Amino acid sequence: MKIKRVLTTGLMLFLLIACTTNPFTGKQTLALVPNSQILPMAFQQYNQFLSENKVVKGTADANRINNVGQKIATASERWLNANGYQGYLSEYQWEFNLVEDEAVNAWCMPGGKIVFYTGILPVANSEARIAAIMGHEVAHALANHGQQRMSAGQLQQLGAVAGNVALANDPEYQAIFNTAYGVGTTVGVMMPFSRNHETEADRIGLILMAMAGYDPVEAAELWKRMQEQGGAAPPEFLSTHPSSTTRINNILSWVDESKAEARKFGVTTFKK
Repeated sequence: MKIKRVLTTGLMLFLLIACTTNPFTGKQTLALVPNSQILPMAFQQYNQFLSENKVVKGTADANRINNVGQKIATASERWLNANGYQGYLSEYQWEFNLVEDEAVNAWCMPGGKIVFYTGILPVANSEARIAAIMGHEVAHALANHGQQRMSAGQLQQLGAVAGNVALANDPEYQAIFNTAYGVGTTVGVMMPFSRNHETEADRIGLILMAMAGYDPVEAAELWKRMQEQGGAAPPEFLSTHPSSTTRINNILSWVDESKAEARKFGVTTFKK
């Protein structure tokens, strides 16, 4: 029992130390793996992805993706500097690329490496709607969501190892534990964790797109268009993302506060 208490105390102290502050929410977040390790790996993987795919260069669409991305990145730096986070982006290396692919998707790697697929452009059919996606993806990078997911995955694995060690003398219960633990932590912990990140990125992204001069209501219009793409979606509690309806309702409830935040930085007109 003494050893168990020591281990528990040690784990709690480790988790307290291995945390960082989300500048947009003020909350403590997991950071078991430092960005000094994550970012070089992310940059390498991003470059490898670009080398293995067709990157669109010099077209009006490619230039628009880069220009909107730079505006959002500039807005994020203005916000961070104004709120006491000077130097927060010192290790970031912003890059915004358009890749030829039919997938209706865009994604971000830690440190500001972003890809838009050409397949999403018919849905994001205006500069403001591109800005809605860009704000969301930049927000993932700013909030270190990749770092948090990696940390949560490590804790999930640690829990599995601890459970198997504790039940090593009872193979039957060990098998039951592994099944229950896998389903329980995925549906009950990891998926809600991911949905929370998506919601957080939506909210931060609205502020950034408004500060960059784009009307945040266009983010709701974007998700209405995404909803119209059709296709069966799993129930929200079995998904890593909120449903389109949830996102649209959330976004509409945040539009006014996003514009109010932008006005603090002198932005009074918003492009649709």
